[in-house]
Amino acid sequence: MAKFSHGKIRKSRNKLKRDKRKEGITKYLRTFEIGEKVLIKIDSSSQNYPHPRYHGLIGEIKENRGRGYVVSVKSGNSQKQIILTPEHLRKIEKG
Repeated sequence: MAKFSHGKIRKSRNKLKRDKRKEGITKYLRTFEIGEKVLIKIDSSSQNYPHPRYHGLIGEIKENRGRGYVVSVKSGNSQKQIILTPEHLRKIEKG
């Protein structure tokens, strides 16, 4: 009997599915301010993406680190710090 993989992208076909529309380069050039609320939405075309368990969560930008950002996310009863690049982040409008 075959053993199944237990890798990072296991059981995440729908989360990592993308629409056919081409988005361009602007998603890589987004900038965020410290303290801003963001939505984590995984872009699977990028080589470095977070674990799919964080897809759809809302976090707060804590600091800028190189080309990426440190985002604080509540996971269960604890706060996690995740380092993400701008293509996986979406601004949340106040209102």
